[in-house]
Amino acid sequence: MTSLAFPLVPRSNPRQVLADLIPAESSRARAIARDVTLVVAVAALTALAAQIRIPIPGLPVPITGQTFAVLLGAAALGPLRGSAAQILYVGVGLVGLPVYAGGGAGAEVLLGASGGYLIGFVAASAVIGAMARRGMDRGVLGTVLAFAAGSAVIYAVGVPWLAVVAGMAPGEAFVAGAGVFLIGDAIKAVLAGVLLPGAWRLARS
Repeated sequence: MTSLAFPLVPRSNPRQVLADLIPAESSRARAIARDVTLVVAVAALTALAAQIRIPIPGLPVPITGQTFAVLLGAAALGPLRGSAAQILYVGVGLVGLPVYAGGGAGAEVLLGASGGYLIGFVAASAVIGAMARRGMDRGVLGTVLAFAAGSAVIYAVGVPWLAVVAGMAPGEAFVAGAGVFLIGDAIKAVLAGVLLPGAWRLARS
C-alpha cells in the first residue's frame, strides 16, 4: 500500500484482503470513497441476508442468512472495515430501520434474545478479518477454520446473552442458540471454502 492508502488498511501488515485489490490508490479521497462504499455494501448485504429467516418452532432464535454475509464480508474487507460494516448494520437497526431478522428494528431487538448475536457480529468480523489478512482465506482449509472461529465468537457472545435474557440454563441455551445451527454453519463454512479461494484464483489470473 502507498502512503495514500486509507488508514483502515493496516500498514504494519502487508497481507492484502480481497477488498485491497480494488484500485483506489491514486488519491486519498478515492481510497476513502472505496472503503466507505464497501462498508455500506456489506452492511446492506447483512440486512438483506437477515430477511432470509426460518423460524424454529419452540426456539427464540431463527435461522437466518446473516452469519454467512457477516463472515464472508469480514473476510473480504479485513478486520476494521468488516467490523465497521457490522457496527453500521447494528446502528441503523437500532435507530429504527427494519434491517434485523424478519424486518425487526429498535432497542427491543438489540436487548432481546437475538441481541448477543448482533454484538457478536462485530467481534467475529474483527477475528475473521484478521485471519483473512494473514492469508487464511486463500485456501479451503484456512477459510473453513476462519469461518469456524468467527462462528465460535458469535456463539460466545450470543449464547450467554440468550441464557440471561430468556432465563435458560446454560446447556439449554447452548442447544437453542448454537447446537441447532451447527450443521448449517458447517455448510456455510464449506461454501466459503469454495468461494473465497476461488475469488483469489480469479484475481490472480
